Amino acid sequence: MKKQWEVSISAVLLSIGSMVMAFPFLWMILNSFKTEREALAIPPTLFPETFSFQSYINLFQRLDFDVYLMNTMIIVLFSMLGLLLDTMAGYAFSKFRFRGNRILFMIVLATMMIPGQVKIIPMYIIISEMNLTNTMAGIVLPGLASAFNIFLVRQFMNTIPDELLEAGRLDGAGEFRIFGQLVLTMSKPILAVQAIFTFIGAWNSFLWPLIVANDDALFTLSVGMSLLKGQYSTDFALQMAGATFMVIPVLIVYVCFQKYIVQGFNFTGIK
Repeated sequence: MKKQWEVSISAVLLSIGSMVMAFPFLWMILNSFKTEREALAIPPTLFPETFSFQSYINLFQRLDFDVYLMNTMIIVLFSMLGLLLDTMAGYAFSKFRFRGNRILFMIVLATMMIPGQVKIIPMYIIISEMNLTNTMAGIVLPGLASAFNIFLVRQFMNTIPDELLEAGRLDGAGEFRIFGQLVLTMSKPILAVQAIFTFIGAWNSFLWPLIVANDDALFTLSVGMSLLKGQYSTDFALQMAGATFMVIPVLIVYVCFQKYIVQGFNFTGIK
């Protein structure tokens, strides 16, 4: 009986906490479909009297969100390419024995201890010396490698038996075939975790594109949101539409892949 009461109380508390956490997002989404007059009305209303998509239309007509969206998608695409390279690097660190393996991996781990703000200055100097400032190449190039992703993959690859890979080699399979058909197939949990983190990081990219690019045609959605807050600070419904446009894709990706997150963390030993 006591245990049932504990379960009931826990369920009620979790439900209340979930509603409290979800309410700001619900408020943001509903306000994005209101007219500007209704969004600023006192007292405020929860549901819009008439659903209006004008704020979303204004995002693309007045702020060039289509250009910002295209730039963000390019960054996401190249970040996923970098995810493949990180996976190959983690696999090599785990399953190949070569001179300097441990030293190189320790160097990779050491870079994780350096704050991102500290690395921005040398990265900018390198990109500038390569004449890639104010270019899309200069924006996406630093995102092609991630020490954290390499670490996650390496930890997961340690759980794959070496005998399984040797069996593939004995059957005549090449290293790329083993990696593509065997290793990647078994690595779905950790790849899903990486894909979520990589997508969120690329989708929300703000500081680096803002530093490297000074042309509006290279701005990302996050930079566009910053411009929206500055130029249209009194247009409440428009700001809610921009925030909703930024958040909804992240929520969709998380809902689709959330079951893999716990699996990936369990395999890698991260608590």
